[in-house]
Order: sequence, then structure tokens, then C-alpha cells
Amino acid sequence: MKSNLSILSFGVISKKPSPHPKVGRFTAASLLALLLLLEGGMFSSHSPPPAPLEKVFQYIDLHQDEFVQTLKEWVAIESDSVQPVPRFRQELFRMMAVAADTLQRLGARVTSVDMGSQQLPDGQSLPIPPVILAELGNDPTKGTVCFYGHLDVQPADQGDGWLTDPYVLTEVDGKLYGRGATDNKGPVLAWINAVSAFRALEQDLPVNIKFIIEGMEEAGSVALEELVEKEKNRFFSGVDYIVISDNLWISQRKPAITYGTRGNSYFTVEVKCRDQDFHSGTFGGILHEPMADLVALLGSLVDSSGHILVPGIYDEVAPLTEEEINTYKAIHLDLEEYRNSSRVEKFLFDTKEEILMHLWRYPSLSIHGIEGAFDEPGAKTVIPGQVTGKFSIRLVPHMNVSVVEKQVTRHLEDVFSKRNSSNKMVVSMTLGLHPWIANVNDTQYLAAKRAIRTVFGTEPDMIRDGSTIPIAKMFQEIVHKSVVLIPLGAVDDGEHSQNEKINRWNYIEGTKLFAAFFLEMAQLH
Repeated sequence: MKSNLSILSFGVISKKPSPHPKVGRFTAASLLALLLLLEGGMFSSHSPPPAPLEKVFQYIDLHQDEFVQTLKEWVAIESDSVQPVPRFRQELFRMMAVAADTLQRLGARVTSVDMGSQQLPDGQSLPIPPVILAELGNDPTKGTVCFYGHLDVQPADQGDGWLTDPYVLTEVDGKLYGRGATDNKGPVLAWINAVSAFRALEQDLPVNIKFIIEGMEEAGSVALEELVEKEKNRFFSGVDYIVISDNLWISQRKPAITYGTRGNSYFTVEVKCRDQDFHSGTFGGILHEPMADLVALLGSLVDSSGHILVPGIYDEVAPLTEEEINTYKAIHLDLEEYRNSSRVEKFLFDTKEEILMHLWRYPSLSIHGIEGAFDEPGAKTVIPGQVTGKFSIRLVPHMNVSVVEKQVTRHLEDVFSKRNSSNKMVVSMTLGLHPWIANVNDTQYLAAKRAIRTVFGTEPDMIRDGSTIPIAKMFQEIVHKSVVLIPLGAVDDGEHSQNEKINRWNYIEGTKLFAAFFLEMAQLH
């Protein structure tokens, strides 16, 4: 059966530069995007942008093909930080060098900070790509906004189910497919493109701008916290606000502002009889089998309704208020669309409010896999001698990582003791990240709302994110500055998944959003 992709026409991403620096050249795809906008393809028409932004928006529209071409060049760099092999590390260094050069050409003062090396469990050492610290403007009468982004990506291989080469940005019906398109190269470039529009038009930037861009976010932001701590009273001393664009809307069409994320406690539970596996014909029926113990342990963690069975786990969850319930009611979420885009037959809950609350403000437990089990094709009659289960709990305010660790360990020890098994069990928490929540009345939240109204003609959804973005909590606790997440991507962008994409419309209108945000920040500051 042919894939759906094979019957679609592919848009051409032009490499040819514009014949005039102020005039861009439209492809069929960009004309289609403009026609959709004119016909109200996303939102109903709204008032024109303020005079200072009119030329900026025109410039962005005229140069959108160039912006897409730059994204194509960045996606082509295989900046995978997850697989610890020299080839990908070389690509990461190349990616950071390209970004540093781009910022320098904008006139930014750029420092590439040497981050040393990473020691791996197998004893090898790999260099950590530099972190870029960049500054544009130092006018003391202006506010200073710092943008955080990352340019590393998750692994991707066309053989894993991609319909196109993940490192060749491919446009299909206004969708730009490629690894890193939405996470996070597209949003980083949108911010840079917004700055470049002011520069090209020789307009004064409304705010001072700083950048902190890393290349190890997907691998846990190795050594970044130490750098932020070190630069707290230097690079960050003049920063007023911090912006992150590293998550998605809750909708395919309506923009959002994110004010909170869940934390994450990641656990392993190992059950061991011996180092070697057993033959089930020789030993089956006379052993406490490690796999049977592990399945029982994992099965004791959560019930079929998603309720976590660890005693005391809900004790510290923040109480639900009437005001909070009203925020969920105001959010635009088409449940049918959300279910279809997720390709899920049925969710655990039937109402919008219940789904949002269980995604954002209640903890969840997910079982991820079993290491040491036979998982190849065929029938191998083996009893694993040692197996390790992996699961995580997404944390919410006001849960504490260390308390959760003790609760989970105690629960598993109790379950295991009742099995009277002769095997050995070890529980470990390998990752502990706290949830983050912000004050939505801060200045930059108001500026972001105004900018969204200017560009999209609608009020944004005020959302939390069910995933974990550790850098937000890190900035808030170390730098003590207001942090806002302004996502650009649609809910169906598929970050970390096969066929990751960002819509051309989101990328270009997102560039305008950041430009409008600069102006709103200047006015409110």
C-alpha cells in the first residue's frame, strides 16, 4: 500500500536568493499560505498591526521562503545529542558554530562557552558542545529579554517509520517535515528571524536581546546548570525576562501561552536471581522467576483507570480551586480532533476539563520498558536471570521529589516482601525533576497575550504542559527572573516522534509573534 505521502505534491524549497534584498520570491506553497490567511483559514480577520510592525510583518511575509531555506539547512545537520558517538558530536559542534555565525552576522556579541567533556558509563569521554551566550543591545532605558533554545535533536532514522528523510526538510501541503523542525530549531530560528527583520529594515530593536543556546538539552542539559549559576551575576545580571519556546499548543489552530510544567521522577527496579539466563525446560517450575516478580511489582503501581496505587502519592497535590476549574473551561480543545490527531480510540476521561487536569495538575505514572527480557522475533524458551523495569511519575505542585522517592521505594519493598521471593530487588530513582509554575500576572505574560492578539486576532489558551522542561525551573530558581513559555508548534507536530514537523504557517506567524512581543515588552517595561 502506498503511503499517503506518495500521492501528495511536494512544495519546492527555493535555494535561489532574492534578486533584491527587500523583495522576496513566492513559491506556490507560500502563495497558498497567504491565500489561506486572506480567506480566514485559521482565524477571522482582525485589525492591521500597529504602524511600527507593519513593515516588519511585510518583510517577514516577503522573506518567508528564505526563512524556510535556512531551517532546511539547519535540519540537515544531524545534531543528535542522545547517541554518544563521535560523528554526532562533530555534527553538534558544527550546528553550534553555524548558529554562532548567524548571530554574529546579525551584529550580536557572541561567546561560545567551552563546556568541557562528558564521561560516559563505558569509560569513554566525549566533548560537550559549547553553549552560546549572545547579546544584542545594551541600552539601559530598555528592558532586556533573554531567549533560551536548544539545537540538539532526538535520534531519527528513515527506517524507523519516517515517510521522508528526517534530515531533509520536506514540505507537504504547508507542513515542513524534518527532525528538529519544531523541537527546537524552528522556534530558535523564528526568534532570530524576528530580530533579522528589524535589522534589515534598519529599525531600532524595541528591547535589548540576549540568547542562551545549548546543544545538549535532549541529553539532560549536561553541565548547563553550573554555567547558569556561574553567569548569574554576569550574563544574566541585566536580564529582566526569560522566554522559552520549546513546547506545543494544545490545539492545531489556536495559539497558547504556557505557565507551568510537570516534574519527573524516573525509577528503575531490578530483580535478580543470577547473572545468566535459565532454560525454561530445565528450571521452569522450581524457581522464583525474576520476570514474574517484576511483572507483579510493575502491576502494583497503577490501576486500569490511571490511578497511582502508591500510598500517600496524592497527599501533597495542590487542592483544586474554582478559579482553576474556570481556566480549564476557557481553553479551546476539540476532543474529537485531539483524539483523532493522537490516533487513540478512547481516552480514560470523557470531558475536556478532566483530560486537561489529568495531563497538567495531577500526577501520572507510566511504565516504559523492561531491560534484560527477550524481545526479539521468534520463540526463545528462556527465563531471564535478571531484569530491570523502568517507569516514571510526572510530578505536580506541591509534590516533592525526595518524598516521592521514599513512597515508591517503600511501596515496592512491601509488595516484594509479600511474594516471599528469594531474588534480590533494588529500587533506584535515576532522575528527579521538580514541577514548575509561574505567575501569569507578570509583565511578559501580558505582553505575550497582546502580541498574540495582534498576530492571530484571538485570545491565547493559558495552558500548562504535561511534560518536563527543567530549564524553566532552573532559570526561575537560580536567576530569579520571570520565565514564560511561548510555544509556536501545533499539537500534532510530533516532537520526538517519526515525521516531526512544523507548519509553515506556524513558523512564519510565530516569527511575527516574536516581533510583536518585542514591541509589547518595550511598551509595558
